[in-house]
Amino acid sequence: MKKVWLDCRNWKKDLVTTAIESGVDAVLVNSDDVEKVKALGLICVIADDQKSDLRLGKDVLEITIKNKKDEERIASLKDQTAIVESQDWTIIPLENIIAQGAKVVFPVTSMADAKVALTILEKGVWGVLIRTDNPAVIKEIVAFAKGIGSQLVLQEFIIREVQKVSMGDRVCIDTITDMKLGEGMLIGNYSNAFFLVHSESVENPYVEPRPFRVNAGAVHAYVMMPNGKTKYLDELKTGDEILIVNQKGESIVSTVGRLKIEKRPMLNIVAKAGDKEVSIILQNAETIRLTQPSGEPVSVVKLAKGDKVLGYTEEGGRHFGFKIKESINEK
Repeated sequence: MKKVWLDCRNWKKDLVTTAIESGVDAVLVNSDDVEKVKALGLICVIADDQKSDLRLGKDVLEITIKNKKDEERIASLKDQTAIVESQDWTIIPLENIIAQGAKVVFPVTSMADAKVALTILEKGVWGVLIRTDNPAVIKEIVAFAKGIGSQLVLQEFIIREVQKVSMGDRVCIDTITDMKLGEGMLIGNYSNAFFLVHSESVENPYVEPRPFRVNAGAVHAYVMMPNGKTKYLDELKTGDEILIVNQKGESIVSTVGRLKIEKRPMLNIVAKAGDKEVSIILQNAETIRLTQPSGEPVSVVKLAKGDKVLGYTEEGGRHFGFKIKESINEK
């Protein structure tokens, strides 16, 4: 998830309060103001002071790009974050730095600046440093930055069969986000093939909708996490960041609020994704749904051979949740 910092070295209490309430990740202040920030709320403080969380000049560097050597210096940083300044800024130097994987925070004064910085080369900078006296601009930039997720190319999975299997331990993921129609999570039996399991945001005659929840399936399954990582459902815990995806492949990051693991009757759903066989084990219940290409949910108990649902596949495999190029055969 993109980071948003606020430059408040010209101290304004109302701006720091807005930053904390809006979800800003860190506030940059003068050393005399560190305790003032900490008194207002829990937030990372950056300053040239021993009491700060990140030390300006040590953990965080301010570097002005004047020539190629400055670019190379930024690109070579490993454990430090660079606030990148430029007296004559163009998009090209910033693109060069991002392409080399540098941890760059770019100063912005408006929503327009933030959009450019956060989306350059599709990847965007690591974060932005807001410089403004307008609380509304802070809120707008935070909302945009935190809403940016990876764009995934979903594909159609063609259902081959639905099999009843034994009772199993099923995981419900309760998030801190109310999901909408077409939104859910990418989950599957294999580390390179995921079904878009729909959220419980659908009206039905059996139970009240719980739009914050995805009934995610058996404990062994993989779930797609932010930054291209995966976890087993059984590994998840309260406070973990989780990826929410819609039928267009657009994603946002939410947080796990609670997990419910209970024994339930299960179904093994087998499908074809191109020439690959993929599968997922979900609870055998009318309220559990996959997602059709239209974005409409379809109950697992109504699935039939030839039906199309949305999913996502990758090449290679996983090692401790990280994508690797090694060929791994899962079946």
